[in-house]
Amino acid sequence: MKTNAHMELDMKDFFAIYDTLLAGTDTEETVAAAISGGGWSAAETETAFGIAMTVEEDTAPRMFRGDMTGMPLRELAQASKSWNLREASFGMAAVNAYYNTPERLERLGAYEPVENYCTAGLDLRGQTIGVVGHLKLTPGIRSSAAQIWTLERDPKPGDYPDSACDELLPRCGTVIITASTLVNKTLPHLLELCRDAYTILVGPSCPMCPELLEHGIDRLAGLVITDRAGMTAQINSARRATPYPMGKPFLLKKD
Repeated sequence: MKTNAHMELDMKDFFAIYDTLLAGTDTEETVAAAISGGGWSAAETETAFGIAMTVEEDTAPRMFRGDMTGMPLRELAQASKSWNLREASFGMAAVNAYYNTPERLERLGAYEPVENYCTAGLDLRGQTIGVVGHLKLTPGIRSSAAQIWTLERDPKPGDYPDSACDELLPRCGTVIITASTLVNKTLPHLLELCRDAYTILVGPSCPMCPELLEHGIDRLAGLVITDRAGMTAQINSARRATPYPMGKPFLLKKD
């Protein structure tokens, strides 16, 4: 039987990725606006704008009560660890408001045209590829891979349910994971299943944080919002659409 000390250690390890993100959020800015709609949540400060996938349902009790406007951005970012997944959506948006900025994009030299997607330069011929989430893959990937398994919480015809992750992901050579798994807290376990695979975290919820590459992730591919007004209008309209036209994609990699 596990002791309380063992349980505390396990939980600390579970949140290691989140703790890395939070440790780096060195800012005194406050939240000017926090909005959601059309599948995306956003946290905005005077100088920054971050988004993350929205989980619509209120689940466990919230970490914070009251209006998020006026909160220190660092404090709202703590909600990335919340088990209230709607609140965690705003927490990850706050994290991305700090990390996913045009200035950081330029400093890291991380811009990557979206046409290249997250697999630019990789040889995936003959590989078994696992895809967690409904992600757009280039025709070249689909034609060269030996097999592609798509795993989804809301599976469509041809998909595997996410309960198949434990069975299928350890058999993959490359795994591409939607960064929305940071919001719903499934990423830590998914990375355990992908220890022997080349692992890519991708999507608008992905933070541009190089330190995450020390957590079993080989590539980070996400989005820096540059059209704040356009993204705000899209969210406020509740129109479900890709946010990529509102920003610049990035790619960080170990290789």
